[in-house]
Amino acid sequence: MRAFVAMRPAEPALAHLAAALEDVRATSWPALRWGDPEQWHLTLAFRPDLPEGAVDGTLEDLAAVAARHAPLSLQLSGAGVFSARTLWIGVGGQTEQLAALMGERLLDAEGRPGDGRERRRAHLTVARVSSRAPRAPRRRVRGAAPPPDPTQLLLAEVVRALSVYRGPLWRGEALELVASELGGGRSGGPRHEVIGTVPLAG
Repeated sequence: MRAFVAMRPAEPALAHLAAALEDVRATSWPALRWGDPEQWHLTLAFRPDLPEGAVDGTLEDLAAVAARHAPLSLQLSGAGVFSARTLWIGVGGQTEQLAALMGERLLDAEGRPGDGRERRRAHLTVARVSSRAPRAPRRRVRGAAPPPDPTQLLLAEVVRALSVYRGPLWRGEALELVASELGGGRSGGPRHEVIGTVPLAG
């Protein structure tokens, strides 16, 4: 199964972000396909092929990792783009402590937590480029610069607008192991199912 380790922001933080995105959502259709706010989460580690038989052991070892880390004071902050297609919101607050947590290998090559290092950027995905997004014209004038891609220009403008975003502080107290089914969610997006939750120490 596709699986990832996540931390879910508090409801007030998610509501604050949803309100901050209203204008952007209204002006970005149909270029961007927005995710379901009910499934928003911070992605800490990803595993595309976790065996179902490894779930129980993964949760046990994930609990051992979580027990070594205290709850975190965090806030949703700033924005960026992955692979010119995925719009994400970043994280502020106790980022050094969060980096230490993510320094644990939360999902290793065997699908179980271990002691290796794993460097990823904690992020909350909010939108992806839609299949209906406008594209740059294919026909080019010889000797002229290629025409700009309107969707990439839009993404750059959205990131600029959200670069100053700072949400309210919230307390991260648990890790979730989540199964992800591509295409099973609202509007053809992924459907996420929490299959286990482990508390941080504290």
